[in-house]
Amino acid sequence: MRKITQDVLGGPETLRLVTADVPAPGPTEILVETRAIGVNPADWKTRTTGGFLGSPPFTVGWELSGVVAATGLGVTRFAVGDEVFGIPWFPREGAAYAEYVTGPARHFTSKPPTMSFEEAAGLALAGLTALQALVETAAVLPDQRVLIPAAAGGVGHLAVQLAKLRGAYVIGTASAAKHDLVRSLGADEVLDHHTEDYSALKDIDVAIATVAGQIPQLAACLRPEGLIVALNTEDLQPVTDVEGVLIMVEPDRAGLDVLSAHALEGELRVLVDQVFPLAEAAAAHEMGEAGHTTGKLILVP
Repeated sequence: MRKITQDVLGGPETLRLVTADVPAPGPTEILVETRAIGVNPADWKTRTTGGFLGSPPFTVGWELSGVVAATGLGVTRFAVGDEVFGIPWFPREGAAYAEYVTGPARHFTSKPPTMSFEEAAGLALAGLTALQALVETAAVLPDQRVLIPAAAGGVGHLAVQLAKLRGAYVIGTASAAKHDLVRSLGADEVLDHHTEDYSALKDIDVAIATVAGQIPQLAACLRPEGLIVALNTEDLQPVTDVEGVLIMVEPDRAGLDVLSAHALEGELRVLVDQVFPLAEAAAAHEMGEAGHTTGKLILVP
Protein backbone atom coordinates (compact mmCIF):
# COMPACT_ATOMS: atom_id res chain seq x y z
CA MET A 1 0.00 0.00 0.00
CA ARG A 2 0.95 3.68 -0.17
CA LYS A 3 1.10 5.94 2.87
CA ILE A 4 2.47 9.30 3.96
CA THR A 5 5.29 9.33 6.49
CA GLN A 6 7.92 11.71 7.82
CA ASP A 7 11.39 11.14 9.22
CA VAL A 8 11.89 14.56 10.85
CA LEU A 9 9.72 17.24 12.38
CA GLY A 10 9.16 20.34 10.29
CA GLY A 11 7.14 21.91 7.52
CA PRO A 12 4.87 20.31 4.92
CA GLU A 13 7.92 19.31 2.88
CA THR A 14 8.73 16.64 5.48
CA LEU A 15 5.71 14.59 4.38
CA ARG A 16 6.75 11.76 2.03
CA LEU A 17 4.77 9.20 0.04
CA VAL A 18 6.16 5.68 0.55
CA THR A 19 5.11 2.07 0.10
CA ALA A 20 4.54 -0.26 3.04
CA ASP A 21 2.97 -3.59 3.90
CA VAL A 22 -0.77 -3.66 4.49
CA PRO A 23 -1.31 -3.98 8.26
CA ALA A 24 -3.27 -6.88 9.72
CA PRO A 25 -6.10 -6.24 12.19
CA GLY A 26 -5.56 -7.57 15.69
CA PRO A 27 -8.27 -8.93 17.98
CA THR A 28 -11.29 -6.56 18.18
CA GLU A 29 -9.86 -4.51 15.27
CA ILE A 30 -10.88 -3.96 11.66
CA LEU A 31 -8.83 -3.25 8.56
CA VAL A 32 -10.30 -0.38 6.53
CA GLU A 33 -9.53 0.33 2.90
CA THR A 34 -9.58 4.11 3.08
CA ARG A 35 -11.65 6.08 0.59
CA ALA A 36 -11.22 9.54 2.14
CA ILE A 37 -9.15 11.09 4.95
CA GLY A 38 -9.93 14.25 6.91
CA VAL A 39 -7.17 16.82 7.39
CA ASN A 40 -7.18 18.58 10.77
CA PRO A 41 -5.07 21.05 12.76
CA ALA A 42 -3.91 18.15 14.93
CA ASP A 43 -2.23 16.73 11.84
CA TRP A 44 0.02 19.69 11.09
CA LYS A 45 0.65 20.44 14.76
CA THR A 46 1.87 16.85 15.19
CA ARG A 47 3.93 17.09 11.99
CA THR A 48 5.66 20.16 13.42
CA THR A 49 6.05 19.35 17.13
CA GLY A 50 5.58 15.59 17.42
CA GLY A 51 2.60 16.17 19.71
CA PHE A 52 1.68 13.02 21.61
CA LEU A 53 3.57 10.83 19.11
CA GLY A 54 7.04 12.03 20.05
CA SER A 55 9.86 11.70 17.54
CA PRO A 56 9.35 10.49 13.95
CA PRO A 57 9.09 8.36 11.96
CA PHE A 58 5.31 8.32 12.14
CA THR A 59 2.23 8.80 9.98
CA VAL A 60 -0.19 11.55 10.95
CA GLY A 61 -3.96 11.54 10.52
CA TRP A 62 -6.90 10.14 12.46
CA GLU A 63 -10.12 10.93 10.59
CA LEU A 64 -11.21 8.61 7.77
CA SER A 65 -13.93 6.77 5.94
CA GLY A 66 -13.70 3.60 3.90
CA VAL A 67 -14.71 -0.02 3.42
CA VAL A 68 -13.98 -2.85 5.84
CA ALA A 69 -11.41 -5.12 4.18
CA ALA A 70 -10.88 -7.59 7.04
CA THR A 71 -11.97 -8.16 10.63
CA GLY A 72 -9.97 -9.33 13.62
CA LEU A 73 -10.84 -11.95 16.20
CA GLY A 74 -14.01 -11.17 18.12
CA VAL A 75 -15.37 -8.38 15.91
CA THR A 76 -19.16 -8.55 15.58
CA ARG A 77 -20.11 -4.98 14.69
CA PHE A 78 -18.87 -5.10 11.10
CA ALA A 79 -18.32 -7.46 8.20
CA VAL A 80 -16.13 -7.24 5.12
CA GLY A 81 -17.64 -4.77 2.67
CA ASP A 82 -19.30 -2.51 5.26
CA GLU A 83 -18.84 1.23 4.78
CA VAL A 84 -17.56 2.96 7.92
CA PHE A 85 -16.07 6.17 9.28
CA GLY A 86 -14.24 6.97 12.49
CA ILE A 87 -11.14 8.22 14.34
CA PRO A 88 -8.98 5.22 15.29
CA TRP A 89 -6.58 5.45 18.22
CA PHE A 90 -6.69 9.24 18.76
CA PRO A 91 -4.45 10.73 20.19
CA ARG A 92 -2.12 7.74 19.70
CA GLU A 93 -0.83 7.14 16.18
CA GLY A 94 -3.82 6.52 13.93
CA ALA A 95 -1.75 6.51 10.72
CA ALA A 96 -4.79 7.53 8.67
CA TYR A 97 -2.78 9.00 5.79
CA ALA A 98 -2.64 5.60 4.14
CA GLU A 99 -4.53 3.33 1.75
CA TYR A 100 -5.26 0.85 4.57
CA VAL A 101 -5.74 1.56 8.27
CA THR A 102 -6.39 -0.67 11.28
CA GLY A 103 -8.21 0.34 14.42
CA PRO A 104 -10.57 -0.85 17.13
CA ALA A 105 -13.97 -1.71 15.68
CA ARG A 106 -15.63 0.51 18.28
CA HIS A 107 -13.70 3.55 17.08
CA PHE A 108 -15.87 3.40 13.94
CA THR A 109 -19.52 3.44 12.99
CA SER A 110 -21.50 2.83 9.82
CA LYS A 111 -21.30 5.50 7.14
CA PRO A 112 -24.71 6.97 6.31
CA PRO A 113 -25.62 5.95 2.76
CA THR A 114 -26.70 9.53 2.09
CA MET A 115 -23.14 10.82 2.64
CA SER A 116 -20.19 10.61 0.30
CA PHE A 117 -16.96 9.12 1.62
CA GLU A 118 -15.44 12.62 1.53
CA GLU A 119 -18.24 14.05 3.68
CA ALA A 120 -18.10 11.17 6.14
CA ALA A 121 -14.33 11.49 6.50
CA GLY A 122 -14.76 15.14 7.39
CA LEU A 123 -17.38 14.41 10.04
CA ALA A 124 -15.66 12.04 12.43
CA LEU A 125 -13.02 13.99 14.37
CA ALA A 126 -14.42 17.48 13.81
CA GLY A 127 -17.97 16.34 14.52
CA LEU A 128 -17.06 14.44 17.68
CA THR A 129 -15.09 17.46 18.89
CA ALA A 130 -18.14 19.70 18.47
CA LEU A 131 -20.49 17.11 19.99
CA GLN A 132 -18.33 16.45 23.01
CA ALA A 133 -17.78 20.18 23.58
CA LEU A 134 -21.40 21.31 23.24
CA VAL A 135 -23.44 18.33 24.41
CA GLU A 136 -21.32 16.24 26.74
CA THR A 137 -19.22 19.00 28.33
CA ALA A 138 -21.29 22.20 28.19
CA ALA A 139 -24.69 20.44 28.15
CA VAL A 140 -26.13 23.27 26.05
CA LEU A 141 -29.82 23.90 26.71
CA PRO A 142 -32.57 25.43 24.55
CA ASP A 143 -32.38 29.23 24.25
CA GLN A 144 -28.90 29.46 25.73
CA ARG A 145 -26.63 31.86 23.88
CA VAL A 146 -23.68 30.04 22.31
CA LEU A 147 -20.71 31.84 20.74
CA ILE A 148 -18.75 29.95 18.08
CA PRO A 149 -15.72 31.76 16.63
CA ALA A 150 -14.43 30.57 13.23
CA ALA A 151 -17.95 29.34 12.53
CA ALA A 152 -17.14 28.42 8.92
CA GLY A 153 -14.16 26.25 9.88
CA GLY A 154 -13.89 22.50 10.23
CA VAL A 155 -15.17 22.23 13.80
CA GLY A 156 -17.03 25.53 13.74
CA HIS A 157 -19.45 24.77 10.92
CA LEU A 158 -20.47 21.51 12.60
CA ALA A 159 -20.71 23.16 16.03
CA VAL A 160 -23.17 25.74 14.65
CA GLN A 161 -25.45 22.98 13.41
CA LEU A 162 -25.21 20.89 16.57
CA ALA A 163 -25.90 23.90 18.80
CA LYS A 164 -29.02 24.70 16.77
CA LEU A 165 -30.15 21.10 17.10
CA ARG A 166 -29.97 21.67 20.87
CA GLY A 167 -32.25 24.71 20.49
CA ALA A 168 -29.55 27.28 21.28
CA TYR A 169 -29.32 30.86 20.06
CA VAL A 170 -26.10 30.73 18.04
CA ILE A 171 -23.72 33.59 17.37
CA GLY A 172 -20.90 32.81 14.96
CA THR A 173 -17.89 34.76 13.75
CA ALA A 174 -16.53 34.60 10.22
CA SER A 175 -15.19 36.83 7.47
CA ALA A 176 -17.87 38.90 5.74
CA ALA A 177 -17.81 36.74 2.61
CA LYS A 178 -18.85 33.70 4.68
CA HIS A 179 -21.73 35.27 6.62
CA ASP A 180 -24.48 33.95 4.36
CA LEU A 181 -23.01 30.47 4.57
CA VAL A 182 -22.86 30.53 8.37
CA ARG A 183 -26.46 31.75 8.54
CA SER A 184 -27.50 28.93 6.21
CA LEU A 185 -26.07 26.49 8.77
CA GLY A 186 -28.39 27.92 11.40
CA ALA A 187 -26.54 30.81 13.07
CA ASP A 188 -28.86 33.51 14.42
CA GLU A 189 -26.17 36.19 14.29
CA VAL A 190 -22.83 36.40 12.51
CA LEU A 191 -20.08 38.87 13.36
CA ASP A 192 -17.15 39.82 11.16
CA HIS A 193 -14.09 38.81 13.15
CA HIS A 194 -11.97 41.21 11.09
CA THR A 195 -13.94 44.35 11.91
CA GLU A 196 -16.23 43.62 14.90
CA ASP A 197 -15.07 43.12 18.48
CA TYR A 198 -17.12 40.21 19.73
CA SER A 199 -15.73 40.69 23.24
CA ALA A 200 -18.37 43.46 23.51
CA LEU A 201 -20.99 40.73 23.90
CA LYS A 202 -21.89 40.34 27.59
CA ASP A 203 -24.51 37.63 27.78
CA ILE A 204 -22.96 34.42 26.46
CA ASP A 205 -23.77 31.16 28.22
CA VAL A 206 -21.28 28.96 26.35
CA ALA A 207 -18.29 29.95 24.21
CA ILE A 208 -16.24 27.48 22.20
CA ALA A 209 -12.56 28.48 21.94
CA THR A 210 -11.99 27.05 18.47
CA VAL A 211 -8.68 28.90 17.98
CA ALA A 212 -5.83 29.15 20.48
CA GLY A 213 -5.42 32.51 22.20
CA GLN A 214 -9.11 33.48 22.28
CA ILE A 215 -9.66 32.99 26.01
CA PRO A 216 -9.36 36.66 27.12
CA GLN A 217 -11.86 37.86 24.51
CA LEU A 218 -14.27 35.03 25.20
CA ALA A 219 -14.06 35.49 28.98
CA ALA A 220 -15.27 39.06 28.59
CA CYS A 221 -18.43 37.78 26.87
CA LEU A 222 -19.60 35.34 29.50
CA ARG A 223 -22.55 35.61 31.82
CA PRO A 224 -21.60 35.13 35.49
CA GLU A 225 -22.34 31.40 35.22
CA GLY A 226 -21.07 31.06 31.66
CA LEU A 227 -18.57 28.49 30.44
CA ILE A 228 -15.70 28.46 27.95
CA VAL A 229 -14.86 25.13 26.32
CA ALA A 230 -11.30 25.25 24.96
CA LEU A 231 -10.23 22.91 22.16
CA ASN A 232 -6.51 23.72 22.01
CA THR A 233 -3.82 22.46 24.37
CA GLU A 234 -2.10 25.86 23.99
CA ASP A 235 -4.96 27.25 26.12
CA LEU A 236 -4.36 24.87 29.02
CA GLN A 237 -2.95 27.53 31.37
CA PRO A 238 -5.21 30.47 30.41
CA VAL A 239 -8.38 28.41 30.65
CA THR A 240 -7.73 27.73 34.33
CA ASP A 241 -8.06 31.45 35.10
CA VAL A 242 -11.71 31.70 34.00
CA GLU A 243 -14.80 29.51 34.16
CA GLY A 244 -13.64 27.06 31.53
CA VAL A 245 -12.50 23.58 30.67
CA LEU A 246 -10.12 22.14 28.12
CA ILE A 247 -11.31 19.08 26.24
CA MET A 248 -9.61 16.63 23.92
CA VAL A 249 -11.77 14.63 21.57
CA GLU A 250 -12.05 10.91 22.36
CA PRO A 251 -12.95 8.06 20.00
CA ASP A 252 -16.52 7.14 20.87
CA ARG A 253 -18.82 4.81 18.97
CA ALA A 254 -21.93 6.21 20.65
CA GLY A 255 -21.05 9.76 19.64
CA LEU A 256 -20.33 8.67 16.09
CA ASP A 257 -23.75 7.00 16.03
CA VAL A 258 -25.37 10.31 17.03
CA LEU A 259 -23.55 12.16 14.25
CA SER A 260 -24.46 9.47 11.74
CA ALA A 261 -28.13 9.64 12.72
CA HIS A 262 -28.22 13.44 12.36
CA ALA A 263 -26.57 13.20 8.95
CA LEU A 264 -28.97 10.49 7.82
CA GLU A 265 -31.92 12.70 8.77
CA GLY A 266 -30.48 15.63 6.84
CA GLU A 267 -29.89 17.59 10.06
CA LEU A 268 -26.11 17.77 9.76
CA ARG A 269 -24.07 18.46 6.65
CA VAL A 270 -20.33 18.51 6.10
CA LEU A 271 -18.84 21.22 3.92
CA VAL A 272 -15.89 19.97 1.87
CA ASP A 273 -13.66 22.84 0.79
CA GLN A 274 -11.12 20.99 -1.34
CA VAL A 275 -10.08 17.41 -2.09
CA PHE A 276 -6.42 16.49 -2.61
CA PRO A 277 -4.81 13.23 -3.76
CA LEU A 278 -3.00 11.44 -0.93
CA ALA A 279 0.31 12.21 -2.63
CA GLU A 280 -0.43 15.94 -2.22
CA ALA A 281 -0.79 15.85 1.55
CA ALA A 282 1.80 18.61 1.86
CA ALA A 283 -0.35 20.93 -0.27
CA ALA A 284 -3.36 20.18 1.91
CA HIS A 285 -1.33 21.08 5.01
CA GLU A 286 -0.18 24.33 3.44
CA MET A 287 -3.78 25.30 2.69
CA GLY A 288 -4.98 24.30 6.15
CA GLU A 289 -2.26 26.19 7.96
CA ALA A 290 -3.13 29.35 6.02
CA GLY A 291 -6.31 29.42 8.10
CA HIS A 292 -8.92 30.34 5.50
CA THR A 293 -10.59 26.97 4.94
CA THR A 294 -14.36 26.73 4.73
CA GLY A 295 -15.37 23.38 6.19
CA LYS A 296 -12.99 20.49 5.66
CA LEU A 297 -9.96 19.55 3.59
CA ILE A 298 -9.92 15.94 2.42
CA LEU A 299 -7.32 13.52 1.05
CA VAL A 300 -8.30 10.64 -1.23
CA PRO A 301 -6.12 7.63 -1.99
